[in-house]
Amino acid sequence: MVFTAQHTHVLIVGAGPSGLMMAAQLLRYGVQPIIIDSKAGPTNHSKALAVQARSLEIYRQMGVVDKAVNNGKKAQGAIFNQNGIEESSLSLHNIGEGLTLFPYILMYEQSKNERLLLDYLTLNCCPVYWNTTLTSLQQNADGATGQLQNAEGEYTLTCDWVIGADGAHSSVRKQLQIPFKGDTYAHSFYLIDAKLSASSLTEDHLNMFLGEKSFTAFFPMPEQDSCRIIGNLPEEFGEREDVQVEEMLPYLNAITKRTITLIQTNWFTTYKLHHRMADNFRVQRCFLIGDAAHIHSPVGGQGMNTGLQDAYNLAWKLAGVVNGQIKPTILDSYAAERMPVAKELLNTTDAAFNVIMSTKWYAKLFKKWLLFRILGFAWKSENIRTAFFKRVSQIDINYRDSNINLHLSKSTKVKAGDRLPYLKLFDEKQHVETDLHEWCSKPGFTLIILGKFDELFLFTMAKWITQKYAGILNFFYLPPSGKNLEVFETFEANPHQQKAIIVRPDMYIGYMNDVADIGMMDSYLQNVALISP
Repeated sequence: MVFTAQHTHVLIVGAGPSGLMMAAQLLRYGVQPIIIDSKAGPTNHSKALAVQARSLEIYRQMGVVDKAVNNGKKAQGAIFNQNGIEESSLSLHNIGEGLTLFPYILMYEQSKNERLLLDYLTLNCCPVYWNTTLTSLQQNADGATGQLQNAEGEYTLTCDWVIGADGAHSSVRKQLQIPFKGDTYAHSFYLIDAKLSASSLTEDHLNMFLGEKSFTAFFPMPEQDSCRIIGNLPEEFGEREDVQVEEMLPYLNAITKRTITLIQTNWFTTYKLHHRMADNFRVQRCFLIGDAAHIHSPVGGQGMNTGLQDAYNLAWKLAGVVNGQIKPTILDSYAAERMPVAKELLNTTDAAFNVIMSTKWYAKLFKKWLLFRILGFAWKSENIRTAFFKRVSQIDINYRDSNINLHLSKSTKVKAGDRLPYLKLFDEKQHVETDLHEWCSKPGFTLIILGKFDELFLFTMAKWITQKYAGILNFFYLPPSGKNLEVFETFEANPHQQKAIIVRPDMYIGYMNDVADIGMMDSYLQNVALISP
């Protein structure tokens, strides 16, 4: 593809899920980025497998979630086996009911996610420049200059901002000389994506098998009789790079105590796992997102989802700056909000992974005699199941400590910095049933006021928004009614009092107050959220 541009507001390097999401979100705000990738095209391999509820909520806001859900498979549970014998079975069926519109873990491969996002870019006339490499990058206070190369030649591109979404071996990160600290796990692993013959495996469940020195896990995939098989490579293979899938079958049969027959192998690879994090997610005009910023073990299906949310967090801030609607200092909040999330994720996935892989005598005893009993007992608690879902679905991530949020309410259950709860409601104006997330589906901030207000106040509120924040702040009013008691109770709002909530474009609460005071909201928007009216 011939590269003709000489300048762009935003250059995105890397067209994996994070880079594609970044481009898609910028397009929602009218910013046309340039996105390049050194690969020939989107991946043909499944790669990341799980899409969590928080990512599906983003897809819903974009209007593409139905395609993902209809072409994915909901994981119904997890079965844990030792020496081929089932020890524990945990149901995942609608485990997050009432917490989100998507109360499950969806098996929807990375390759499908990429094509879903590519379709979105295509509809918005945003091409990906494949086979195009960033060879050098320089920046100053006013912008950056990248040298690009593809089969047609070499190009110089100036840009205002650069997004490094180019994976664990990120050229952007290396050009910026940002340390990528961490380590590589000692074991080697294998991955098989295949169609199996009819077996005794429960098709819509994760099936994990633990042995003395090894583990194997079978993950359901959307296609009939298809699954992902991962496990640690037996020690006798050493550092061999020419392992064939047929060599793994005796080990699979031994650990599962079953005969595993592969009808069709779509992908087989061996690999090492790493856990690393960049020292900085931003240097001047350049940002890192996704695997360029952090990589970790695949425990819990968190990696791709975290990258999608990195992009989701950064895009509305960057678009606001590019469009002249938000002051550039808002961009400092990206690293401030996302680096703690990445650090916590690395710590939790590393701890869980080390328990699974440990061969120490006490770890073996724990896994043999206690692990499954503890899991089975704990799973009986609704509170523990709920806490597990909130963590794995990433809906419990909050930015309460962020300096672009302001909590002036006495509410303690939900605070500024929290993800906006998913709550069904009855729209008294439109006389239709909807939900808070649907109210926040449009680009921009959303003001929601709860309580009883007279027509003059509502007119004054609408006039203030129209005059100062048109196209930036959407407005909804929810009066007290018997149909909306849950909304008032969740926000600890008295139907006879007021409550004002300003929701950020990424569906996190930026502002909450027990009075609907225009002056205070105006001060928040300009001095805390840094909006230029």
